[in-house]
Amino acid sequence: MTSKSARTQVDAIQVSGYLRENPDFLVEHPDLLNILAPPSRWEGGDGGNVVDMQTSMLDRMRDESTDLKDAANLLISTTRSNMMIQTCTHAAVIAILSADSLERLVQVVCCDLLLLLDIDAASLCLETGEENFKSLDETKIRWISTKAVNKVLGGAEEPIQLIEHTKDGGGVFGEAAGLVKSAAFCRLQLGFGIPNGLLALGSSKKGAFHSGQGTDLLIFLTRVLELTLDQWLAKKKN
Repeated sequence: MTSKSARTQVDAIQVSGYLRENPDFLVEHPDLLNILAPPSRWEGGDGGNVVDMQTSMLDRMRDESTDLKDAANLLISTTRSNMMIQTCTHAAVIAILSADSLERLVQVVCCDLLLLLDIDAASLCLETGEENFKSLDETKIRWISTKAVNKVLGGAEEPIQLIEHTKDGGGVFGEAAGLVKSAAFCRLQLGFGIPNGLLALGSSKKGAFHSGQGTDLLIFLTRVLELTLDQWLAKKKN
């Protein structure tokens, strides 16, 4: 007998002795049933056509336990992800509200949101309308043609469009267009003769945005930006 075999036999004897002295051990530690392989109830391990119900039930309990653990882990992961998204959105809203000028507001949207929301591109687009805000020409606002927002969103009633795989020729994201593989487009409804506006968020990861995602936080962010931008445009007009 090799030394390894001897050690295994000694360990087995010790374990067996301990279990004999503590018959309630498995009752107090039921989690071990998930990893222990029970013997067949039929002598010789061959019950023919007879079903070992106890083993089958134990196997089912193990499968159910594994499924529950997987579901719990998924729930925890999803909850953490949602909390992180919520925290990032709140930080973005605070940054928008903290802007002390229209120029600074546009800077927050086009630059600061990249870090705050962990994205690769952001753009603020306004459709050309009746008013001519020449003072905005020096900002990073992108002017797009009338009805372009409806075209991007897929309809006049659509507030948001999440696109899993997309390409932009530069009309929305400008120089960052080549990075964008997935995008979120949000409608901005402004006054002052401006038909529509568009908040565009882009990611270099395909599938970063998709139709299965919730949009409540994104709508909240867009509404805050819409109201704040409206206020600064009013000051510019006056």
